[in-house]
Amino acid sequence: MIFQRTLKTLTRAVGVGLHSGERVELTLRPAAPDTGIVFRRTDLNEPVTIPARATSVCDTRRASTLASGGVRVSTVEHLMSACCGLGVDNLMVDITAEEVPILDGSAASFVYLLQSAGIVAQAAPRRFLRVRRPVEVRQGEGRHLKWARLEPYHGYKLSFEIEFEHPAVNASAQQVEFELGRDPYAREIARARTFGFARDVEALRGQGLALGGGLDNAIVMDDVKVLNADGLRCADEFAKHKILDAMGDLYLVGQPMLAAYSAYRSGHELNNRLLREMLAQPDSYELLSFESERSAPRGFAQLAPAW
Repeated sequence: MIFQRTLKTLTRAVGVGLHSGERVELTLRPAAPDTGIVFRRTDLNEPVTIPARATSVCDTRRASTLASGGVRVSTVEHLMSACCGLGVDNLMVDITAEEVPILDGSAASFVYLLQSAGIVAQAAPRRFLRVRRPVEVRQGEGRHLKWARLEPYHGYKLSFEIEFEHPAVNASAQQVEFELGRDPYAREIARARTFGFARDVEALRGQGLALGGGLDNAIVMDDVKVLNADGLRCADEFAKHKILDAMGDLYLVGQPMLAAYSAYRSGHELNNRLLREMLAQPDSYELLSFESERSAPRGFAQLAPAW
């Protein structure tokens, strides 16, 4: 049987919010079977818990934001992506501000935190959400077209294509495919950083956004080139970050998925719409567990290795 997973011990990090610029303390704690991933705002007079669920998403502008009773937690996608990539099912996330810290702009620091704490199996079967028939959402037409799709697949495969009219992006690989269990998440996906344009920074800051952003936690471009002194971490870092985000957004469904996800110019909004569209069609998916490791997709039974 494939069992649920949580942390062996707690772990902590301190950083700043990408958009708020506020100092944030983050504590990741083990959680009981069937808890799921739950955020807890500990900075409030009475702490408020917010389950990490697609139906809790209240805002998808620039990040995925969860809410419960007016209390919010934003920019959850990088941590959720790390949990997906390492197979963490149950986790309590204590946070002292509204925004998850951006750290280095990728999921690598969250991978380090989770693996340093240790990932352990629990005495409860892991339940997977298996897509039974295709589900798709689309937006716009012609050059403004965007779409995202889920299809049946015995495993979890993601394919993403981007299209930006910028010399630095055009010079990179703009289509990436990743399969969990076959390809190493920590090396191939987790290190890809978020990216943006220098010309947009002042406008964003005028809206109270990107107050904590900089060259140490994002890829920043001017009109022709990447401004970071060390350049890109890999030739397809832009597209790989979109895969990273998609894994985090889709893990808000509440279970690991068995599906093939493909997308063209999608983002947080379209990813959440895709999950909601699937959940609105109960015949499009089913929940199941694997009694035998041999019947599960390759690589799904192994615990993520420690550092």
